[in-house]
Amino acid sequence: MTIVKHSATLHGHRTSITLEEPFWQELKSIAQSRAMPLARLIAEVDDGRNPDGNLSSALRVYVLAWVKSHASATETP
Repeated sequence: MTIVKHSATLHGHRTSITLEEPFWQELKSIAQSRAMPLARLIAEVDDGRNPDGNLSSALRVYVLAWVKSHASATETP
């Protein structure tokens, strides 16, 4: 699986994010479904993450949690 470096501006500073392409695409989809710019979503995750962890990992966990919560919401008993 290809890992790609992406850049984003968070609170006025450029930062590099390294994510596998499926995570990046899903993150863009989440931002679109929440009607917000991708940079704002990334900043939101950054603001809420543990300062000892890295942003790329926090974004992967966010995407996983989002997908799981929406998958369980659409499951039928």
